[in-house]
Amino acid sequence: MIAATQEITRQNIQGTTRVPTSYQPMKIQNDEWTMILGDACEEIKTIPDNSVHYIIFSPPFSSLYTYSDSERDLGNSRSDVEFLAHFQYLAKDLFRILLPGRLMSVHCMDLPRMKEREGIIGVKDFPGMLIRMFEAKGFVFHSRVTIWKDPVTEMQRTKALGLLWKQLKKDSSMCRQGLPDYLLTFRKLGNNPEPIKHTSAEFPVDLWQRYASPVWMDINQSETLQRYSAREYKDEKHIAPLQLEVIRRSLELWTNPNDLVFSPFAGIGSEGYEAIRNGRKFIGIELKRSYFNQAVANLKKATYKAKEPPQSHIDTFQQAVLMDRTSTEKGAVKNGEE
Repeated sequence: MIAATQEITRQNIQGTTRVPTSYQPMKIQNDEWTMILGDACEEIKTIPDNSVHYIIFSPPFSSLYTYSDSERDLGNSRSDVEFLAHFQYLAKDLFRILLPGRLMSVHCMDLPRMKEREGIIGVKDFPGMLIRMFEAKGFVFHSRVTIWKDPVTEMQRTKALGLLWKQLKKDSSMCRQGLPDYLLTFRKLGNNPEPIKHTSAEFPVDLWQRYASPVWMDINQSETLQRYSAREYKDEKHIAPLQLEVIRRSLELWTNPNDLVFSPFAGIGSEGYEAIRNGRKFIGIELKRSYFNQAVANLKKATYKAKEPPQSHIDTFQQAVLMDRTSTEKGAVKNGEE
């Protein structure tokens, strides 16, 4: 794993390779979902104004990771300036297709600055870049959720200097905290034509208090769609999946049943998978063919699973409360507090 991570870093710091690409757009759809193979900046033009109820996605993380050699790939950028210049064209259409009063959520993180690429070690405020860009396109910054991630896991995966214990002993001025994920949510001004209402039975106050926390400490980082079948050696160097529980919570908070959910970077279909399983409809766009094929397979699987009785969020919440209580009781016994 360490060797693989080091090789990814070496490949990415060598710079971007761009290959002019032509492709034949493809659309596969049924009554619940639509997947489009193509460039999001182009294919989003086919979606009508004010037609989408909720947008959720994880964008390419600027130039940190390269997903393909395509010149159409936002992640295949030479700099943050170039990335944002490309992204702003999509941002304008994201605002256009969203219903007034409705929301868009963006999964992101602060980005490490690497000495091999930029000459310094530090952290870039990537969420701030996105906030400023979307505000410039008319969105209102609505909320931010911090998603806790284990710094030990991050250290083992990235070998970041600032997280190494040996660096603490050598010179802790270079030590830092781990990098969490964020869910940034933006609102389009206007009156919501279809209010999102909840009952006390389906959304008890204890559950709301958990979701209302500015920090989600209980997200399982490993609960993502199986993604290995989407890998291609030549053009794929990194996959940054969005955790399924984050998608589920967002859908429950900010959508109604049968609402239309959209992702411009659908990847292998995580957002659509959860949308379909939770009784929503979905449109996704994906540039990379292998990801598109896997997304279609995952959406078909979600359609089948949607026919099964789903586990309610209340049941999941009650299980989490029980686990917390059990953990507390075990800790008390261990500390001699019987």
